[in-house]
Amino acid sequence: MNNPRPATTSPRARTSPAPRLGLRQNAAQFTLLVVVNALVGGMLGQERTVVPLLGEREFGLRAYTAGLTFIVAFGLSKAVANYLAGTLSDRYGRKPVLVAGWLVAVPVPLLLIWAPSWAWVVAANVLLGVSQGLTWSTTVVMKIDLVGAQRRGLAMGLNEAAGYAAVAATAMVTGLLAQSYGLRPAPFLLGLAFAALGLALSSLAVRETREHARLEAKGHVARADGRHDHLHEELTSGQVFAQTSFREPALSSASQAGLVNNLNDGLAWGLFPVLFAATGMSVARIGVLAALYPAVWGLGQLVTGALSDRWGRKWLIVAGMLVQAVGLGLVAAGDTFGAWAVAAVLLGAGTAMVYPTLLASIGDVAHPAWRARSVGVYRLWRDGGFAVGALLSGVLADLYGVRTAIWAVAALTAASGLVVAVRMYETLRGPAHDQSEPAAAANTVR
Repeated sequence: MNNPRPATTSPRARTSPAPRLGLRQNAAQFTLLVVVNALVGGMLGQERTVVPLLGEREFGLRAYTAGLTFIVAFGLSKAVANYLAGTLSDRYGRKPVLVAGWLVAVPVPLLLIWAPSWAWVVAANVLLGVSQGLTWSTTVVMKIDLVGAQRRGLAMGLNEAAGYAAVAATAMVTGLLAQSYGLRPAPFLLGLAFAALGLALSSLAVRETREHARLEAKGHVARADGRHDHLHEELTSGQVFAQTSFREPALSSASQAGLVNNLNDGLAWGLFPVLFAATGMSVARIGVLAALYPAVWGLGQLVTGALSDRWGRKWLIVAGMLVQAVGLGLVAAGDTFGAWAVAAVLLGAGTAMVYPTLLASIGDVAHPAWRARSVGVYRLWRDGGFAVGALLSGVLADLYGVRTAIWAVAALTAASGLVVAVRMYETLRGPAHDQSEPAAAANTVR
């Protein structure tokens, strides 16, 4: 008599437990992704202080528009990579996209160290943009996958705080290194170390999270007010693009606010160091100012992301855009280190109110089945703001001066906040928020 063979479990099944949603349930992987995103931010921070000064002092760039070409290249390549990251991570998984992003990052600091002409710096920023789009977008999507619906704002706050705190710390350290050892190569050796460590962690320790998104999709519950009934799970990539960019009020409001937010960041990245240097300020002090804005931005998100889970998304975004506009106005009006430090704090605080909250609102509205693609589209528009900001501020600065360019961007930022106030509805799920909008409004977008 033959005994039936007992059922066996594959090695993969034994080592890969069933996915569970929640921050506490996925604390180890979530923490690892926070560390990885800090390294992503460090790759960006290596440029914040040094590269604008490199263009002016080593390559002799005098026209503002020419000096900002590296930001245009970065913004365009990152915007496209953001879109591809969402699509590719839905198709092939999150981890392969993350690893690919780090592979692209490795040559960037080497190109900046060896660049014999400004064209090399621009080429390095094309690669940096591709890398940032693939790595940062994927860590965002993976964290949203892990935590589920309840702690989305906190998750985005932790993610963005890690990234931009690293931007700030690296901007300050590279300023000090440049002051002591020159603009090259010392500041960019940090970037080389970040790229090596990020690639190692992503390849060896990060685990795939796509199954977590599929688990959430199985238990997805529609809003009580019926607003998202038309946003079912079977949307094509073209439909996701249209809803996120133009048609769905919350998604499209977030996309335009994200674009304007990074438009003013492109201005700050490219023109603030030049404005500060024109007063005779030392590179070390310029590094402090260049770091202060992303430091407040980064650390502030530890608070604002969690607050958006309690208070809601909409009015935190509106207030943040208006605070940014005030900060930009103070930069344009200021003339001293102290005044610019206050302006940098305001600009960072306003951005902290907006940045994780916009991402959380996308996660609120987008169905788990196409959420990665929607995040990619949002980040396409948001990081396209780098290119728009660099071009707009460069042209205005060449024609009318740096301060006029800053005033113009301040006005655009305030106008963007007003668009959110008028067009966006509250996306946070919960009894108080679901009932705050009339259900009939659900049928206004088709």
